[in-house]
Amino acid sequence: MTLTLFPIRLLFAAFMMLFAWPFAFVASLGCADKEPEQPLALWRKVVDFLLKAIMRTMWFAGGFHWVAVKGRQALPTEAAILTLAPHSSYFDAIPVTMTMSSIVMKAESRDIPIWGTLIKYIRPVFVSRSDQDSRRKTVEEIRRRAQSNGKWPQIMIFPEGTCTNRTCLITFKPGAFIPGVPVQPVVLRYPNKLDTITWTWQGPGALEILWLTLCQFHNQVEIEFLPVYSPSEEEKRNPALYASNVRHVMAEALGVSVTDYTFEDCQLALAEGQLRLPSDTCLLEFARLVRGLGLKPEKLEKDLDRYSESATLQKGEKVNLCEFAAYLEAPVSDSLEGMFSLFDEMYASHEDSCISEADLSCILKTALGVAELPVMDLFRAIDEDRKGRISFADFTRFTDMHPDFAEEFLYPDQTRFESCTQTPSVPTPNGLCTDFSPESTDPGGKPPHRKLD
Repeated sequence: MTLTLFPIRLLFAAFMMLFAWPFAFVASLGCADKEPEQPLALWRKVVDFLLKAIMRTMWFAGGFHWVAVKGRQALPTEAAILTLAPHSSYFDAIPVTMTMSSIVMKAESRDIPIWGTLIKYIRPVFVSRSDQDSRRKTVEEIRRRAQSNGKWPQIMIFPEGTCTNRTCLITFKPGAFIPGVPVQPVVLRYPNKLDTITWTWQGPGALEILWLTLCQFHNQVEIEFLPVYSPSEEEKRNPALYASNVRHVMAEALGVSVTDYTFEDCQLALAEGQLRLPSDTCLLEFARLVRGLGLKPEKLEKDLDRYSESATLQKGEKVNLCEFAAYLEAPVSDSLEGMFSLFDEMYASHEDSCISEADLSCILKTALGVAELPVMDLFRAIDEDRKGRISFADFTRFTDMHPDFAEEFLYPDQTRFESCTQTPSVPTPNGLCTDFSPESTDPGGKPPHRKLD
């Protein structure tokens, strides 16, 4: 297929994009922020129909011969926002081109030749990374369009904010739910025997995914429009609750679990550090505390390095709760006191700076967010002299020699997947972690519940 089908499909797809460009260019002239005229002019309706036909032909040539659509797409006056999940690939653009809905995307995309013109046609909401105030402006623009009573095109948002492997739904970002207007959940499925679609931060790259998919003779995709979800008064006041409840509705329709992890949590778990935890490790409790304290996940890794350097300069001296709060640049609160007590119990209770097997079990269970963990083999491997206690230096030396210690000593019988495109034969509880399926991101708070009609 690489020598026959692939080049033909690739060239045809490029041709169709070039064919669509002049129509999109003419139709996108003028001010992008100007409210669309109502009703649409006849020539714009014709251009819209032609572009949908051209894009559908392009997908057909790429192997998506039949797109199964279930349910009914709501009118803009019924639901101004469409929330799509799971987000797993750039092929998720199929429902965008079929509906010509607006999307939220990087401002740099409009400068891409040809593709940028096609993007501008659907009047997207652009997010600028260089503008520190961009997030607030984006939310305000989404609210302005959502509350226009159907004058603007529907906005199609992927609330997960990143691509996953479709085994669960991660935490939804609140942007689509802040306006407090009804949304229509839309779920995507790719029921192919061989998964060449999934594109995550691990596994095949974008070009390899494109090559593998175009080499498949037939690719399947299902788009299901669920009933419009109207928020309660409580959900309007609490976008996080609104997002969580919509996510549970979508997860039920997909038949998958949910996890309260975010992309930033996974970045933290995958970060290179002294502990060098394996990629399937989850620091959920720590992530909950981070969010509860209002710390910024995107700069947390640098902060941790800075805190580590400060702790080294202390040379064993203890810090009190106020000093701990000053290090984190966070106010003293119950959540912070809980974190401080945890560290104090772990590290300050041993005068010789050594810990027992029970202490190691407590630390690792807290760090990994699991209820049970067999650490006997790991402890014995570290404690070569059979002293019954190990120091941090012993642990550091051991992890340097065995960076994959979790797979070797904690989960020796667990199958490890080399790529996110592979799905375990027995689904894990939440798709990312192997031990639990959390229900709340609020430290000490109550888990959100589905709205009762």
